[in-house]
Amino acid sequence: MCGIVGIFDENNHDLKHDLVAGMTYIQHRGQDSAGISMVNTCGKIQIHKGMGLVSGVFSNKIDGLLRENVMGLGHVRYSTRGTLTIEEAQPLYTSHPYGLSLVHNGNITNIQELQTYLVENQRHINTNSDSEILLHVIANELAKKFLDMNTTIEDVMKLLKGSYSVLLTISGVGMVAFRDPQGIRPLCYGMSDSNGFMFASESVALTGTNYTFVRDVAPGECIFISLDGKYHSKIVAENPRRTPCLFEYIYFARPDSVIDGISVYKAREKMGALLGNKILGNFFDNAQTVSKRRALLSHKYRKPVTDIDVTDIDVVIPVPETSRTYAICLAELLGIPYREGFIKNRYIARTFIMSNHQDNNHRSKMVKMKLNTITSEFKDKNVLIVDDSIVRGTTSRELVRLAKEAGAKKIWLSSAAPPIRYPNYLGIDIPRQNELIAYNKSEKEIATILGCDCVFYNDLNDICDCLIELASEKGIRLDGFEVSCFDNKKTI
Repeated sequence: MCGIVGIFDENNHDLKHDLVAGMTYIQHRGQDSAGISMVNTCGKIQIHKGMGLVSGVFSNKIDGLLRENVMGLGHVRYSTRGTLTIEEAQPLYTSHPYGLSLVHNGNITNIQELQTYLVENQRHINTNSDSEILLHVIANELAKKFLDMNTTIEDVMKLLKGSYSVLLTISGVGMVAFRDPQGIRPLCYGMSDSNGFMFASESVALTGTNYTFVRDVAPGECIFISLDGKYHSKIVAENPRRTPCLFEYIYFARPDSVIDGISVYKAREKMGALLGNKILGNFFDNAQTVSKRRALLSHKYRKPVTDIDVTDIDVVIPVPETSRTYAICLAELLGIPYREGFIKNRYIARTFIMSNHQDNNHRSKMVKMKLNTITSEFKDKNVLIVDDSIVRGTTSRELVRLAKEAGAKKIWLSSAAPPIRYPNYLGIDIPRQNELIAYNKSEKEIATILGCDCVFYNDLNDICDCLIELASEKGIRLDGFEVSCFDNKKTI
């Protein structure tokens, strides 16, 4: 998972500033490195990138970059493959043919096959990055096709396996945007008043600048903006399906973004209500007290599966910050007070997207630095803690420990995500099976390991049904979701 931004707008004199602003809006998608590339009216490409956050990489440096830019790319990196080096920071560049610069969000899975293909075509790879391999595959196919963009990207898609949303600038030619045939990683675009184009991983990057959201790039679609500003679009993949990554809605994306017709905020409201319904389902016989709450959910989602007595819960507390929306809706549904019991240090990185090179001891230390408690919200209370997901269990163990130290009597832990039992190789840093706390374990066994009284999860099918309904309300048909980390069924 990374964040990408691209702008083609010859009338935008603040192009480089809008690139950096767009990257800042999607900084949550990657914190390892940041970079931009820009092409001016003479076709010259300039790249500036560095390790760390956007604010650090571009502090007091942006005004010295190229002027009179026609197009540019931006990237914030969350490394799931390769190494943490400046050589693998994006955008990436190759001079042949034409001068290509690329940013990529996703994971290419058939690396060995593609490496053989590139050796046979006499192209050299300098890093372990799958994005560099992707760049050279595109460059090689483009050299064969003499700037036939649709045929080039069609043939590239036939070679690739995995997930990819890609933006590409071709010096003296234009900009290309395309998305994998399953639409796993997000990509959308908008337009400015001067008919400029902006592409981004999330819609918030558009609405935060001077571009109006138009639509998502369709799965298997190739969009080409020629140097004269003309727009060309075609679905080039065979049998495309719209199956976005479910984890985008659960955790990765900002709540003020819209992905494939689904408001991330609305999706989290629905998932919070589903969590509450798992508890509330035990009390449907008491129609006088729950009739209004029951109306919030359709009949098919009433699946009482927990042993928690709703009257025993004193307070609902979220794990900041993603889980707040879930917890608010759950608390409203149950009619139980919502409280902020955990306080987050805003200067600590998102621990889920910390580099996988860092071990669990380091993660545990970071969690301790990241969160603290307001003792009065826990002391002598039965507490329902709401989190977006439980992966390794490192954060969850610390949460339970902190709640106990603050004086909680009973601790129930709920996850908006279903149990994560399998690795993910499509752009999410979900590790090996033996590192996943839910792998091959029951909810009771997980609760014992975490030290809490009960753990319960949302149901995968219920979540998918709810979100498909949300998309259909906006006139967008989803064929499902990429959920391999939950059910081990590969999308591709």
